[in-house]
Order: sequence, then structure tokens, then C-alpha cells
Amino acid sequence: MKYMKLQNIIQTLEQIAPLSLAEEWDNVGLLINPLKPKNIKKVLLTIDLTEAVANEAISAKTDLIIAYHPILFRPVNRLNAENSYDRTVMKLIQKNIAVYSPHTALDSVIGGVNDWLADGVGEGEVSVLQPLENTDAGQGRMVELKKPIKLKTLSSRIKKYLGLKNVRIASPAEDIPIKTVALCAGAGTDAFKGIQADCYLTGEMSHHNVLAATLSGSHVILCEHTNTERGYLPTFGKLLKKALGASVEIKCSVIDADPIQQG
Repeated sequence: MKYMKLQNIIQTLEQIAPLSLAEEWDNVGLLINPLKPKNIKKVLLTIDLTEAVANEAISAKTDLIIAYHPILFRPVNRLNAENSYDRTVMKLIQKNIAVYSPHTALDSVIGGVNDWLADGVGEGEVSVLQPLENTDAGQGRMVELKKPIKLKTLSSRIKKYLGLKNVRIASPAEDIPIKTVALCAGAGTDAFKGIQADCYLTGEMSHHNVLAATLSGSHVILCEHTNTERGYLPTFGKLLKKALGASVEIKCSVIDADPIQQG
């Protein structure tokens, strides 16, 4: 029967996205280490580990969930079965399912989430916005396009790449052409500090940060937080299959979805 030991899979995950690349505030790595030694046959990939996704994993007899967003992010003082979040953790522990989160390590690494997002902007030179010391990696990316384009053209590219019908757009008073695009998956405000670009592309920004960007002469494209991340899962799945071989079955969650819907 095909399987891999949990520790061997973790070693592979840490080779793909070293945890040293994660932000200091983040909680990455093996978040639920089962009581019983674990042989991994089935792996489920998800962005958000909700109770519905946990139930999906349990029904599919999953051994390991790789959740991009950490389910255990803040200190826990108590677990209450009446709370959905707590209940999710309790179910996973009860069913002996391991949980691993790469989060901002996977954002930072070359070939990770931010590079995938940069591929949707168009042909150009890509660099790291906030490089980490002694590495090629870091948060955010800057794309210097080969040819300047209109905002409408860029937004159309992004919608097609991410499979979206709509994005939110803010523009300066003057409709400047776009040559440089600063981007960051999720919420990009911190990655954009000290960075000037013709357009900022991310999932979400506060009202005041959007206003400040437009007043400084930049466009803003907002795609909603997880829309800038979820599309990377199939790419990540292929990467893991190549690294792990046929020893384990890797699937993306069919339940995982953006919690924000168009009204």
C-alpha cells in the first residue's frame, strides 16, 4: 500500500517553502501533530480550514490537511464544542488528522503564491518588493511591464487569470498608463510600504490606504482576499505530486470557497 511518513512529507514541504521565510507574526508549520504515528495516504489542500472543509476531509478519510491559512493563529484558552472554530479543531484531533500551514512562507518563496499572481499581470520583469536578508525571496512582487497598458486592459487580464467576473477598482484623477504593478496576495498594505507603482494589485486594502494610493497618482485593483490565493492550489498540488511521487493522493478541496459572495 502506498503511503509516506508524516515527517517525510513535512521535510518536503519545508524544502518547497522554508518556514524561515514566513513573517514573524505568522503561525506556520505542523499545527496539529496527531497523537498516533501517522502514515499519510491522502492529502487535502485548502485555503481556509472551515468546519465544512474538515467534514470533507473526514468523509474522504484524509490523513493530512495542508491549509494555506493557519487554523490555529492566536493563543487558545479553551475549546467549546458549541463554537464552530473550536469544534473544527476538536474534530480533527479526534479523527487523528494532521494539519500543516505554509502561509506567508509560501507567499515569500520564489515560485510561490506571489509569483503565480505576478504571472497574471503580463509580460515583464519581476522583482521582490520586500526582500528578506540573504535570500532571493520576500513579500510582494513588482512587475515592470514591457509595454505600458490601460487600467481596463490590466483589470481584464486579472479577471480572466483569476476567473472573476468583477474586481474593485480605484483610480487617480488622471488616467495614467500602467507600466509598474506592485502586487501582494491577500492583504498587501504592509508589502506596499515605501513602494511607488502605477498600480497596486492585492486582495484587500482599507479605505484610507486606497484613498492615499489614488491621491499619490496610482491605480488600485482589489480582487477580494482569497481570490488572490485560491487559484494557486492546483499549481501547488502539481508541485507536491512531482516532489512526493505516487506515494500519496493529493486533492484540492471542493468545499473551500471565498466567503464573500456577490449580492
